[in-house]
Amino acid sequence: MSDFNEEPVPGSDSDGFPVPTATLPDPAAVREEMLKIYPSKTLKKRSKQMLVNDPSAPPEIGANTRTVPGIITQRGCTYAGCRGVVIGPIHDILHITHGPIGCGYYSWLTRRNLAQQRPDQPINFLQYAMSTDMMESEIIFGGEKKLAAAIREAYEIFKPKAIAVYATCPVGLIGDDIHSVCREAKKELGINVFGFSCEGYKGVSQSAGHHIANNGVFKHMVGLLDEPDPEPFRINVLGEYNIGGDAWAIDTLLKKCGIHVTATLSGDVTYDQICKCHTADLNVVMCHRSINYMAEMMETKYGVPWIKVNFIGAEQSAKSLRKIAAYFQDKQLTDRVEEVIAQEMAELRPVIADVKTRCEGKTAAMFVGGSRAHHYQHLFKDIGMLTVAAGYEFAHRDDYEGRDVLPSIKIDADSRNIEELEVEADPEKFQARKTPEQLAALEAGGFSFKDYEGMMREMRKETLIIDDISHHEIEKLIELYKPDIIGSGIKDKFVIEKFGVPCKQLHSYDYGGPYAAFTGAANFYKEVDRMINTKVWQLVTPSWKKPADPAHTFGRGIDNPANKAIRELIAGQAKVKKPAKAAPAADAPCGE
Repeated sequence: MSDFNEEPVPGSDSDGFPVPTATLPDPAAVREEMLKIYPSKTLKKRSKQMLVNDPSAPPEIGANTRTVPGIITQRGCTYAGCRGVVIGPIHDILHITHGPIGCGYYSWLTRRNLAQQRPDQPINFLQYAMSTDMMESEIIFGGEKKLAAAIREAYEIFKPKAIAVYATCPVGLIGDDIHSVCREAKKELGINVFGFSCEGYKGVSQSAGHHIANNGVFKHMVGLLDEPDPEPFRINVLGEYNIGGDAWAIDTLLKKCGIHVTATLSGDVTYDQICKCHTADLNVVMCHRSINYMAEMMETKYGVPWIKVNFIGAEQSAKSLRKIAAYFQDKQLTDRVEEVIAQEMAELRPVIADVKTRCEGKTAAMFVGGSRAHHYQHLFKDIGMLTVAAGYEFAHRDDYEGRDVLPSIKIDADSRNIEELEVEADPEKFQARKTPEQLAALEAGGFSFKDYEGMMREMRKETLIIDDISHHEIEKLIELYKPDIIGSGIKDKFVIEKFGVPCKQLHSYDYGGPYAAFTGAANFYKEVDRMINTKVWQLVTPSWKKPADPAHTFGRGIDNPANKAIRELIAGQAKVKKPAKAAPAADAPCGE
């Protein structure tokens, strides 16, 4: 059902999902086809991570478990989740990677977190890749002295407000104490210096790094400045990282409505904004996986409640604005929100109508991130496209099934590696934003806090859910579903496109964006239209579709005998033949 029209949308089924033009395969059969190649132990594990969806009763999925060695995964490491995702976009503090240069280089501007310098900020520190560049001597004898010298040198050159230090795998293995170095530097330099024990091996994916980053920011930054912004209707936007300018699009939309953003964690955000974000009236959460820890801790310690929002897609943007307005219970704000929605939709409807003529009935698959694979389905739905399969890189069960499953999730050994902060209400700074009577009135009217129902409940029945998808599974999905487009990340973008299927890279948007709010939605619709309907994909012939070259042992072509033998061996189907024993040589005749 459309958010703007009470009548059923043409081209949709009774549940409001687009009806695909092509006949879809049986998802259970596709699942079995994907799984049959695996050995028994791998099969047992992967079968828990690949399910047929039932939105009315989401099945339990095996999320946030270690990737099977040998499977090509999209996941990143713990360091990437901490330094590269959550902390990296803060553009007026120095970020120093303590480790080999490769780790620092990997996290240098790869996410396209855009930032604008403030008048009192001479340098945007995101332009720099700062690393201690550990060599063999530091690995053997320790790198604490080199780290201390790097912090001192960086301060002398740049004079930042704060310095963050990130541990990498070798640092954890040799036992460098980055926190003691940071404490000594803080005393010496008189600025805030803090470290993150985010060694890459510390969790099953970058999700562990998100948790570590949340803890560190909460301990070392949030609550240091108590002067609130003077504007009314103050909110924080959590889990928005300004990829391609998304945070700017959201901020512009909120300003039109009269809603003030104290801080966006952590897209285009400053150190001071984070230090005073506890003074906001409400936290709104975009990426649930990467920032829900912060939302929970801020509510406990400072009394800031949080709600789940989604500014990806026209209808979702409108719903999010209305929910924020409902929280503040201000008629003038509510009326202004409706005016802005009407204005934005008046400009967007012609774009949707035009793009729908070419995209309606087509299909998409989504495998990216910890919320994007969910959020971006709404953009495809707006233009009449059905998401037939989806999954996350680093999600937990609650991202799939909803937060009501949290009490049933067991803490495993990997989760115990991450510190759980013990947070209590601050006796001086805690301030309830709503009275119990106001909260009761909101909830009686259907308003809900901490409300994330997960991806499964918003997907069509009998769609395929795949956690931590592998390249083999993507290839099979393309073969059997033949989706018109796949939204995915950097690591498998070109694998997908070599099949002749366009891949919308949603990790860092390549050179596109923004895609958030109404203006970003228009950008997305137009780009997807161009990608799907260009004729260039008809000219792509994957190498494995070409005939085998008999001149080479490992010739091109999927039917080459050598390639076929390898596939059978992986599948455990090849029969191992022992070489025949040679016949004993006959005794030589006498005299020879």
